Amino acid sequence: MFFKRKESVSGGIEYLAVGLGNSGRKYENTRHNAGFIAVDFIAEKYGVKIDTIKYKSLITSCTISGKKVMLMKPSTYMNNSGLAVKEAMSFYKLPPERVIVIFDDISLDVGKIRIRRKGSDGGHNGIKNIIYLTGSDMFPRIKLGVGHKPEKWDLADWVLSGFNGDELKIMEQSAEKANMALELMVDGQIDKAMNLFN
Repeated sequence: MFFKRKESVSGGIEYLAVGLGNSGRKYENTRHNAGFIAVDFIAEKYGVKIDTIKYKSLITSCTISGKKVMLMKPSTYMNNSGLAVKEAMSFYKLPPERVIVIFDDISLDVGKIRIRRKGSDGGHNGIKNIIYLTGSDMFPRIKLGVGHKPEKWDLADWVLSGFNGDELKIMEQSAEKANMALELMVDGQIDKAMNLFN
């Protein structure tokens, strides 16, 4: 007997795809929530809902490039993202190389994305906390450009400012690119993803 494989999977998680952001309505569609925007888009693409509370996150799972992937939106607030990531990593005994983090980058124009195999926190507090709590900077990442901080803006105010209508449309295109990159990265083709998007 053959049964159609469901997109939703349970157990045996092979990868985490973690979108970083802040929970709560007042943070929706802000620059710091680019990771949430991308992960929501990916979930919609795969026909799943990120609505289960576990590992200090909202989670769901699906099959991407033949691998079981858990999509995560930590509910710890940005600066404590590592609490959620470490808990899920520990439970599934996943090495950092199988944890793909998607987050905002103010050094890139809106719409640009950049893939990294590993690296420092680059001044990003969410990444800083993940590195600190997991003890590793060896996790791949997808950086989503949210625009350079205008000179007169305070950094915290800038990352918590909302995208305008045109920027939101561009961010949807970024989310599409992030999804394509994630498919390649989960398939072990991180070099191809880097060549395509960097």
